[in-house]
Amino acid sequence: MTAPLLYLPPDGQPRCPWCAAAPGDADYLRYHDQEWGFPVADDVRLFEKLCLEGFQAGLSWRTILNKREAFRAAFAGFDCRRVAAFGEADVQRLLADAGIVRHRGKIEAAIHNAGRCMALVAETGSLAAYLWSFEPPANHVAWNASESQPSRALSADLKQRGWKFVGPTTMHALMQAMGLINDHAPGCVSWARSHAARQAFVRPA
Repeated sequence: MTAPLLYLPPDGQPRCPWCAAAPGDADYLRYHDQEWGFPVADDVRLFEKLCLEGFQAGLSWRTILNKREAFRAAFAGFDCRRVAAFGEADVQRLLADAGIVRHRGKIEAAIHNAGRCMALVAETGSLAAYLWSFEPPANHVAWNASESQPSRALSADLKQRGWKFVGPTTMHALMQAMGLINDHAPGCVSWARSHAARQAFVRPA
C-alpha cells in the first residue's frame, strides 16, 4: 500500500495528511503529536474515547476535540459508574448544554453504554483488557482505511453486548487514536515515537 502524501505545516515537521484539515490549529497538531496513536490502558480514557467517537458520527474530530473539556465536565469525567446512573433530568441538562453536541440519541447512547461498560468490566476485568484483545497483528497496515477486519470484529462483539454507536468505522477510529494500531504515515514526525511507545507498552491482561 502506498503511503499518503504528508502535510507540512509552518514548523517544517511532516505530519499525517489529516492534519491539513485544521491548518494553524495548535491544539489539533498537539493532539496528533502527543495523543493520537499512542497506546492507552486507562479505562476512563478508553470509555471517554468510545463516547466521543460516537458523538463524532457525522461531524469532524476537530469539532469534538474543541468541545472535549465541556464533554468531560458534562459527563462526570466519563466515570462509567456515574454516567450509568444518569436519568432523564441529566438528559435534559445535557440537551441544554451548548458546550457539547446536543443530540438526544447520542446522549442516551453514552448513558446506555456506561451501563454496558460496567457489565463488560465485571466480566473481563477491565475495558482495557477487552479492547486490547482485538489488537491487530503487528504487520497491520491500513492508511486511509475507514475500517478494518479487527474493527469489524470489535464492532460486532460490542453490538452483541448491547452497545450503541459502535460501528466498524467508529471502532477503527478508536483503534487508531488509542494506539491499538500505529496508523501514523511513514515519514510522519510521530510515527517513530508511536512505534516506540507501542513496543514498550505492556498490554493489559
